[in-house]
Amino acid sequence: MAKGRELKGRIKSVENTRKITRTMEMVATSKMKRAQDRVVAARPYANSLTEVIANLYTPELAERFPLMRQPAATKKAAIILLTSNRGLAGAFNANLLKEARSLLAKLSEQGVEQELHVVGKKGLGYFRYIGRAVASSRTDITGQPTVANAAELVDPLIERFASGEIDAVYVIYSKFNSALSTPPTSQLVLPVTPPERKGPQPDYILMPSAEVILTQLLPSYVRNSVYRALVENEAGFQSAQRTAMKNATDNAGDMLNVLRRTFNRARQAQITQEIAEIVGGSAALEG
Repeated sequence: MAKGRELKGRIKSVENTRKITRTMEMVATSKMKRAQDRVVAARPYANSLTEVIANLYTPELAERFPLMRQPAATKKAAIILLTSNRGLAGAFNANLLKEARSLLAKLSEQGVEQELHVVGKKGLGYFRYIGRAVASSRTDITGQPTVANAAELVDPLIERFASGEIDAVYVIYSKFNSALSTPPTSQLVLPVTPPERKGPQPDYILMPSAEVILTQLLPSYVRNSVYRALVENEAGFQSAQRTAMKNATDNAGDMLNVLRRTFNRARQAQITQEIAEIVGGSAALEG
């Protein structure tokens, strides 16, 4: 009955694994809901900010703001790559790393010098493994990113862009469309591209002037873009982990069905063999 005992051990092991993956699926579902709420909560402010900048923008004003400077040629670019600190999320981090490699290769072909700023242990570990230099890294931004976290990431780059030290800033993150759609995305956050104006030009009475307002709003617009990338990336990670744990739970259930059928067959074969031996022994004694 050695095979039967081995099968019972495997069944017990798979049952324990399914309990763990089921629990992780439930935890990820709860975290995904909270992360999704943060994504939804961030949208009204972002939309209002975009609308105001679009309505205030004029080509004459744009020439006065360094953050709207459109360089004649991009010589140096900074890339903020958002990944997670943990795995067990399917191809979530692999897709982000693939997007980062693609952007780095594209900039290299154009002769653009790049510097990489990585958020998350998974991205940092990968680039250390391949020997790629990283300008800065953060692994302390938890599952509830804040506006302050976004400011810490992008404010030094805003200053360097305004001084002309770098010519572009990209952020790579997982865009949260839905729980089943979180594609990796590269977004250019600097220079600020004027948002498209929708509808007729509003007749504003401005106090203070449009120049003063834009001076305050443009850095906020860039920080908000990075903040939205952080919250959408977290929502994407939780969605990917929930999907991965659900698939693992379903696969464990399928495996249990196969193992139980195999165990029952082995037990039936053992019982049949024992009965045959008893009948054979009885027949030998009667003879």
